Amino acid sequence: MPAPSVLLDPHWRGMAELFSAADLTRLHDTCHVVWGQDAPIPADVLAGALPQAKVLIAAEPVVTRDTLDAAPHLRMVIEVSGAFPDSIDYAACAARDVEVLSCAPGFRQAVAEMGLAMALTGGRGLIAEHERFREGAEHWLEDHAETDFTLYGADIGFVGFGQIAQEMTRLLAPFAPVIRAYDPWLPDHVAAEHEVTLTSLQTVMSRSRCVFVTAIPTAENLHLLDAAALAQMPRHALLVLLSRAHLVDFDALRDAVMRGHIRAAIDVFPTEPVPADDPIRTASGAILSPHRAAAVKDGRQLIGRMIVDDISALVSGSPDRRLAVADPERIAVLAGATDATQVAAMSKSRQPG
Repeated sequence: MPAPSVLLDPHWRGMAELFSAADLTRLHDTCHVVWGQDAPIPADVLAGALPQAKVLIAAEPVVTRDTLDAAPHLRMVIEVSGAFPDSIDYAACAARDVEVLSCAPGFRQAVAEMGLAMALTGGRGLIAEHERFREGAEHWLEDHAETDFTLYGADIGFVGFGQIAQEMTRLLAPFAPVIRAYDPWLPDHVAAEHEVTLTSLQTVMSRSRCVFVTAIPTAENLHLLDAAALAQMPRHALLVLLSRAHLVDFDALRDAVMRGHIRAAIDVFPTEPVPADDPIRTASGAILSPHRAAAVKDGRQLIGRMIVDDISALVSGSPDRRLAVADPERIAVLAGATDATQVAAMSKSRQPG
């Protein structure tokens, strides 16, 4: 049997960013790789490779009905930006038994590690005391009972309980916290596996000493955490914003932090770079990170490992997948789809492989 053809166009990401040397060797041992360079694929190379391609990997894959007509052997599309894009015709893919996968789970280790670092830093007041040291105004052996907290036995909340939150729960386990999560998509058995209590958004916000925002953006959760939701948080509680600023009314968040009601550790912002005159830059209750939760050496190479694993599973006929599979109903929500015919078409059952 000839090796399956994999059309690999990761630009704007780099090859070494996504693949370790070992995983790239595995990929080449398993597949015939077309392109796989740190530059956009030329249009003629793309057009020439589509007729034989079984897998298409791209940072921003464009998959239309015409693309599928030109690629009769295509069985898998993998995006490597981090979210299901609106440039893919999901209904057409489902109708032709083409799987669509997202690399989002490959960020989980690096982002979860950053989330834990932010929680520890915010909970123990490290940034505040560091800055006071610079001014000669540090507080020796002094408790900050109102603002500081320990993760041991803490009430922890998650808004969204996907791959990043699940990895964070594993990292938090030695602290034996009480974890509650709001996630209307999460199956009960997944919550049970992680010993997490699924509850309402109001309960998560009102009963948590630290809330992690890890949900993916959808058409339904824009500004889910508005002024009213933020007001439910206990005074001096910490909000750790890791997924997308889309989830939070940032004006309301800024106001809550500036007033001293809550504190926030923020890695993602509605406008990036953050404007020079944005007051959040000088807010004493904020810990700010320039969208670098996954920006650590080799921090994204888990993506490449998962890609090779899933392609190997596809070749062997296994249904197992490590990357996120596009669930038709959920994709309809992510894309803000309202056309009932489209949603029905996207919901046709199929078996991966």
